[in-house]
Amino acid sequence: MAGFVQIIEFQTSRIQEIEELGRPSRTEGSTAPTFRQIVATADRDRPGTYYTIVHFDSYESAMENSSRPETSDFAAKMAALCDAPPVFRNLDVLWEDTGDTTDNP
Repeated sequence: MAGFVQIIEFQTSRIQEIEELGRPSRTEGSTAPTFRQIVATADRDRPGTYYTIVHFDSYESAMENSSRPETSDFAAKMAALCDAPPVFRNLDVLWEDTGDTTDNP
């Protein structure tokens, strides 16, 4: 496997509160987060709908991150700020292409 991605889809009218809530959970805590990258997005076609795309090295790394107290605390508080329950997608990465062509003549 080339990695693991978790996509969280959620609806909220309180996106600024969720953004503020998430900052400390990514940078503070008793254990370090295990994600490689987080991408926060807003759906242009469905106002109030958002997706967070989190990249991990593996499924095991994602589960380790999920078990962090800071992650659990954030998830509970985030859900309370959503207009509907968040939907989680757990995806094994089969391959990826960075689009970097500098190595190709």
